[in-house]
Amino acid sequence: MRIQHRAAARLAAAILGLSLATGASAAVIALPKYNVSVDDVSVSGFSSGGHMAAQMHFAYSKTIRKGAGVIAGGPVYCSQGNVAISVGPCMANTGTRNLPYLLSVVNTWSGNGYIDPTANMAGSKVYLLSGTIDSTVRQPVMDDLRTMYANYLPAANIRYKSDLAAEHAVPTDFSGNGCAVNGNPYVNNCNFDTAGEILKWLYGTLNAKNPGALTGSFVNFDQAAFWGNFNPTAHGMANSGYAYVPAACASGQSCRLHVAFHGCLQAASTVGAAFYQNAGYNRWADTNRIVVLYPQAAATATNPGGCWDWWGHDDVNFPAKSGGQMVAIKTMIDRVVSGNAAAPFTCSHWYASNVAHVAAGRAYLGAGNQVYASNSNQYLGYYLVTAYTDVRQTAAGYYAYGSCA
Repeated sequence: MRIQHRAAARLAAAILGLSLATGASAAVIALPKYNVSVDDVSVSGFSSGGHMAAQMHFAYSKTIRKGAGVIAGGPVYCSQGNVAISVGPCMANTGTRNLPYLLSVVNTWSGNGYIDPTANMAGSKVYLLSGTIDSTVRQPVMDDLRTMYANYLPAANIRYKSDLAAEHAVPTDFSGNGCAVNGNPYVNNCNFDTAGEILKWLYGTLNAKNPGALTGSFVNFDQAAFWGNFNPTAHGMANSGYAYVPAACASGQSCRLHVAFHGCLQAASTVGAAFYQNAGYNRWADTNRIVVLYPQAAATATNPGGCWDWWGHDDVNFPAKSGGQMVAIKTMIDRVVSGNAAAPFTCSHWYASNVAHVAAGRAYLGAGNQVYASNSNQYLGYYLVTAYTDVRQTAAGYYAYGSCA
């Protein structure tokens, strides 16, 4: 469902309050490929970014093989596409989240291809953090996410940090407001290294972090290329995003990939570099050959806080493989890992009729003479020789709307 402007504004305010915009700019380039194994991809996020991280983990469990970190998020499909449920049960804990129903929905999706099979998740790991004084996303919401994950992962693969006296922010051990502050830029110095704990849990033993000047570089990359019609700003994503690239990764050495999602009112357009430079990930990435991707959301009329889509402000399919923002991030991951020599894959593009796409296996025919891209399930239109569509293949067997430019 489409969320009305007033409701979306209320959600954004409830999540993070008001903030002052600060700029962040750099030369925008095409996202480079890196020597990253498909086995070494993970995600994490805070608040709306936490929901996005969990959505990505569930929807693309074949891709997000290492696992996920979630800070102040909630169960997958918690909102059920309803802003009132998002603000109430899924944040303020004003009522039940009906976890049995959410689990039944996830299981149905897993069986019908709306998301990847949940069986893929059994070998991954999850790190969860909920502050005891978080006044925006109450701890019982995260308790339910832990319970949800316990249905799909061994208990030994789930770590839940629920005893830190932290407000609604990303806790660090070096940067930000006091730990009890709920305000811009939502990065707090709690004498706790959340980013490090997430990465160590997901990847195992790591080298000590670099507490000094970083030796890698920041990349400001084009996000429009990953949106089918090259117009991400109409759908709650910025035209460009950021990545931290250790020098070893830039030189072609074997690396890992971690995708970190900011929260509402926490994009670079609002808080500058506070999240993508100071959330703590880069210090560990620098000494452990981890490329950190920081996709950027953007404000729209239905999403004034620049939140990631976890309640349907842009797309009714927001938690699925076919969700617009989901596909954009998935194809970014495909782009990065395509630089790995062991499993190289170069994006391919076809502009053809939907009939031709179906005949070639790039798409399939669904009910009502409707055509959908194979694997991503993105809607392409009617099964007609006169209906021409751009379709790209970004990974083996994975097709989506758009081109490779």
